[in-house]
Amino acid sequence: MKSFYITTAIDYVNGSPHLGHAYEKVLTDTIARFRRQMGDRVHFLTGVDEHGQKVQASAKKKGIPPQQFCDEVSEEFRALLPQLNISNDDFIRTTDERHKKVVRAVLQQLFDQGEIYKAEYQGFYSTRQEQFLQEKDRLEDGTWPEIFGEVSEIVESNYFFKLKQYQAWLVDFLATNENFIFPAYRQKQVQEFLKEPLNDLCISRPRERLEWGISLPFDDGYVTYVWFDALLNYYSAVVDRPEIWAEAHHVIGKDILVPPHAVYWPIMLKAAGISLPKGIIAHGWWMTRGAKMSKSTGNALNPLDLVAEFGTDAFRYFLIREMNVGQDSDFTREQFLVRYTSELANNLGNLVNRTLNMTTRFAAGVVPAAEVGAGEATGAGDLEKVLQDLWTKTRDEFIPQCEGYQFHTALERVMVFLTETNAYIEKRAPWKLGKSTEAKDLALLRTVLATIAEALRLAVAAVQHVMPSTTEKINAVLGYTPGAVWRDELTWGSKLTGAKVAGALVLFPRPAPPEKAPAPVKAG
Repeated sequence: MKSFYITTAIDYVNGSPHLGHAYEKVLTDTIARFRRQMGDRVHFLTGVDEHGQKVQASAKKKGIPPQQFCDEVSEEFRALLPQLNISNDDFIRTTDERHKKVVRAVLQQLFDQGEIYKAEYQGFYSTRQEQFLQEKDRLEDGTWPEIFGEVSEIVESNYFFKLKQYQAWLVDFLATNENFIFPAYRQKQVQEFLKEPLNDLCISRPRERLEWGISLPFDDGYVTYVWFDALLNYYSAVVDRPEIWAEAHHVIGKDILVPPHAVYWPIMLKAAGISLPKGIIAHGWWMTRGAKMSKSTGNALNPLDLVAEFGTDAFRYFLIREMNVGQDSDFTREQFLVRYTSELANNLGNLVNRTLNMTTRFAAGVVPAAEVGAGEATGAGDLEKVLQDLWTKTRDEFIPQCEGYQFHTALERVMVFLTETNAYIEKRAPWKLGKSTEAKDLALLRTVLATIAEALRLAVAAVQHVMPSTTEKINAVLGYTPGAVWRDELTWGSKLTGAKVAGALVLFPRPAPPEKAPAPVKAG
């Protein structure tokens, strides 16, 4: 089995989980489940980033120690995972001793190699981003972008990592490894960024200004810059499993691509003599009517509200179906309801209930065998073969799409197949065939029932990595247990012949209509 290591960014514990956190978890889980289906030995890591000035300040504001603050907020992120049906294999915290041990070892190694030096810094500092800024970071009017928050000018001695001496190497690496960052235009953005000269990276904060962090192993008067600490989590979690690290892939948001993940991280690894990950997948932001979701603007969504109302799989489906990985996408309740109603309830849910209802009604609840050529005598053509050919085309398209992280397009193809299956039912009209006493009509009826059951089984196998619970429920009511090899489940056949089905299954109930305000009472 081939190893496949997939990670999310680790979430900063300065606030509660929001839609962006949920999406990244679901996207990474979808990739992990798909790779497992393809036969890979997957290791899936997620976790939390717990050090830094913002955490220290938030803990102080609440009047509790930083560790207690981290414990409380970290539990919120950990609790989110089962509610979204996330199949992670590990959960790392940067306060874990296993992580701190690796950070100290890498720092000491780089210091011993002469890659880290001490110098006085005078310049601008963003507390919000815990980042030193340069003049080039200003806007054209001389102000600082809103993302940096309050910016102050400081003078202090710190330790610096020799980042700039690796700039030429990184430029060459990206030119040689054209697919290192997905999507490709994000890699081009990094290459544009690297046309400007890099500065060495300040990787420490004086203890009198910041206590909550990992102490530098060579100077206890300083703690490690939070980004230098946090980035190493991907490596520290599997430091003793080189076969896993050799197949690393990172899923992150586009806002932390440059410079942390696309510049600092590869250079840190190069300097330490550690092999680089296979690639970085940078996803976009969720917007609301064109504006980025954020707590400050009041348009952020609590993902668990929709999960509670519509179920985990419906929520997962919308996230993966709606967003083209790498691009921004809008999230409104109205858009969610359109997908939920048209694709899940009216398409997939409708096919499930038609299959169960008609198999129960016309075949005593047992899926019959299809009879070759049964439909050809009707003059309507071999509609069964048309549907089978469409499935073959769908399968052959959606697997490469999933391999290329185009899950939204893959789901679209499956929905087209489901739509055509429901259209096939209308054309064959099994409710009319069931009233006939002629042998050819009854043979066609058995073929229709077998065909729609098989089409449903195949479509369900195709969305398994996106909607795992729904897949289990549908297979259960079809009386079917899938085999161990997922690819074998994607071939049209007669796996359901003789299966005993349930009478009904409500998967996607209609949402309750919004309550209408009472009509105003007329005076007099």
